Amino acid sequence: MILEALINSEGDVGKAAKSIQDSSHLLSTRKRKAVDIEEWVRGGNNSQAKKRSVTNLKTEQSELPMVPQLSSKPEVSTSTSKPASSTEQTAHSMGKKPTQLPPLLLSNALMVKEHVPCTLHYSVLPPELACKLFYVMSDLSNHWKRNKWWLFDRVVESPHLTSFFARQTNGLDDNEDWQEAAQFWYNGRPTDPPQKFPPEMEMACEIVEKIVNKELQTRERWPLEWAGSYRATDSTAMWKANVAASNCYRGGKESVGFHSDQLTYLGPYPTIASLSLGIRRQFTLREVIPRDQVMERKARTFNVPLAHNSEQSFDDSFQLIIMHAPCQENFKHAILPQSAIDLYHPMIPQEPGTPIEPSNKRINITFRFYRPDFQPASIPRCHCNVPTILRPDMKNRSDGKCADRYWWTCYAGAQNDGKGCNFWKVMDMDAEGRGPCINSVNVK
Repeated sequence: MILEALINSEGDVGKAAKSIQDSSHLLSTRKRKAVDIEEWVRGGNNSQAKKRSVTNLKTEQSELPMVPQLSSKPEVSTSTSKPASSTEQTAHSMGKKPTQLPPLLLSNALMVKEHVPCTLHYSVLPPELACKLFYVMSDLSNHWKRNKWWLFDRVVESPHLTSFFARQTNGLDDNEDWQEAAQFWYNGRPTDPPQKFPPEMEMACEIVEKIVNKELQTRERWPLEWAGSYRATDSTAMWKANVAASNCYRGGKESVGFHSDQLTYLGPYPTIASLSLGIRRQFTLREVIPRDQVMERKARTFNVPLAHNSEQSFDDSFQLIIMHAPCQENFKHAILPQSAIDLYHPMIPQEPGTPIEPSNKRINITFRFYRPDFQPASIPRCHCNVPTILRPDMKNRSDGKCADRYWWTCYAGAQNDGKGCNFWKVMDMDAEGRGPCINSVNVK
């Protein structure tokens, strides 16, 4: 009864308790005094909370009416009342809320590929490079900061450390002026010049690029994906990572809530490659249900365990999860707090001859491609004279799959004491001179 009441109440304990109280006359011929949820959890008032003897319990149970057992055969009704019309049945079915499915653990690469627009890859780096990169990023993270922004009239702070890196060039040519152009706005304010990729990150990035491009050749392409780097010889899309956002989570309490990555400089349908270093943490995804499907199904949570050690080969190679299109348009992702963690023990010491020190850190590097058709100078500014951000319409999607539109909106309030303007503008790729995109080069 309790389980059924909880399911019918969608996990709301208060509603479940009231439901059981309202139906209590079916289980007992004796009236009981109604109690609120706090009393119900504590066991009611003092007289109700007294322990009964085994004999009294047996006597009470014998007074309960027989509960009919579920049967696979339909019951034949002997009632002479008129059966419900099709209209009434339809109305009843429309009022029925969809079932909430429990979280699903995606414990291997096949399950990840089946349920979410992502792919999981093991043993992507040589063990020695993996350890060196962890040590480099761990040392750098001692100087990283927490993001701060205004939300609902108060300043909030991210519960983890973060930093931003830009490659020596933009990934498309050898022009090093990219560093000057890479001072992008973040949370409504200009940032300091980003750090350049350390040598170890550069080597890891080259390996990641090969894995991403090989994977892209086997996947469905989306209309507004970048197509400017297609080669005429074999029409293979070349994904070049030119920036990397890095996060550091110390212990199991530091986290980041559900979000989708900002598309302002990535453009529609981006591909983001996320590299995990250090302790094991769980990567969580949850779909945003389209508006026309909210009565049919509920969003399900998917958990992907990510660790420094590969579960497949038990070495110190990294796990890489690639968020493909349309992950940012259809899903939100998070690193949620967890009560316990296993310390990470590197394979090699940081310095030759020194002991190996365990670490409670998880370093995450997300390699991204900032598109040349979405460079800072092309981003519209709002009435606050601050660059806007690009948001996808996650609630309205064609066939539940493809985002119909994107819009530019004010983001000044994130840093301007929570005060912004009402600027809002639908993005028009053709009018704004963006592209070329997949739908304009007829590449599948």
